[in-house]
Amino acid sequence: MGFFDKLFGKKEKESLDQGLQKTKENFLSRITKAVAGKSTVDEEVLDSIEDALIAADVGIDTTVQIIKRIEARVAKDKYLNTAELNKILQEEMEALLVSGPETNSYDFHSGLPAKPYVILVVGVNGVGKTTTIGKLAYNFKKAGKLVLLGAADTFRAAAVDQLTIWSERAGVGIVKKEMGSDPASVAFDTVNSGIAKGVDVILIDTAGRLHNKAHLMEELSKIKRVVQKVIPEAPHEVLLVLDGSTGQNAVEQARQFTSATEVTALAITKLDGTAKGGVVLSIAYQFKIPVKFVGVGEKMEDLLVFDKHEFVDSLFNLNRS
Repeated sequence: MGFFDKLFGKKEKESLDQGLQKTKENFLSRITKAVAGKSTVDEEVLDSIEDALIAADVGIDTTVQIIKRIEARVAKDKYLNTAELNKILQEEMEALLVSGPETNSYDFHSGLPAKPYVILVVGVNGVGKTTTIGKLAYNFKKAGKLVLLGAADTFRAAAVDQLTIWSERAGVGIVKKEMGSDPASVAFDTVNSGIAKGVDVILIDTAGRLHNKAHLMEELSKIKRVVQKVIPEAPHEVLLVLDGSTGQNAVEQARQFTSATEVTALAITKLDGTAKGGVVLSIAYQFKIPVKFVGVGEKMEDLLVFDKHEFVDSLFNLNRS
C-alpha cells in the first residue's frame, strides 16, 4: 500500500464525493450546457466555462488563469468533445493547487516530522476552528498517536468549554486555565506537559479576532516565542482554519491572517453545505499555501487529509455521491 492509498480509501473517497455534491452539481451542469451541441471550443464556450468557475467561487484571478491555460491548449486543435474538455479542465485546475513535498508531508497515520509535533491553530470565531481541532485530535488518536490540546483562546469562556467537550469526545488530554489568563502561558504549559507525557501531537487553540490585527500579531508572536523556549523549532505548523461556505469572505480572512502571521497550512471546513467549493482553488492559488485538510461533514471522520487530485476528480464525477 502506497502513501496515496493510505490517504484515500473507499470510505474517504465517498465522504469527499458526498461533501462536494452541491458544488459539483452546480459546476458540472454549467459545463455540460457550455459544450452542448458544440463542435469547437469557441469564445462562447470559454465564456460559459468562466461563468461556471466563478459561480463555484473559484475567484476572478484564478478563473482567468485557468481560461488562459485552456486557450493555450486548444489553440492548435479547436475540436474537443465533452470528455476531452473536462479532462483538460481537471488537469489545469489541479495544476493551480499548491504542489510539492510539503503539501502532504504528513497524514494521520504517517510518522510525524517531530515529537511532539506542535500545531498552532488560528482562524476567526465561527469558522469551525474548535471543531476542526477536535476532529484532528480524534483522527490522530484513532491512528495510534498520543494527543494533547491547549486551550489558549482564553478570551471567550465558551472557547475553553467547547474545546474541553471535544477533548472528552476525542478521548485526549487538555491543558486549560481560567478565562482571561495569558494565552502564551497556556501554550507554554501545554508544550511542557506534552513533553512530560511523551505525546506525539500538540494542538494549540488561539483567539480568533481580526478587529485588531496588530494585537493579534503580537499575541501569536508571543505564543510562538514562549513555545520556542521549550522546543526551538516549534510550532512546526501554523494551521489556518477557513469556512469554505463563506466563499470569497474566506479569501479575505486568509489575506488578513497571512499578513498578521506566518501560515504554513490550511484547513477548509463546511464544504458539504455550499455550492462554492471552488474557493479551495482560489485560496490555494492566491496564497500559495498548501491545503492539508478539508471538512466535508459533521462526523469526526469527515475531516479529510487533502489530496488535490482526488478533490478535483470528485468535482467531475456527478454520478458518484
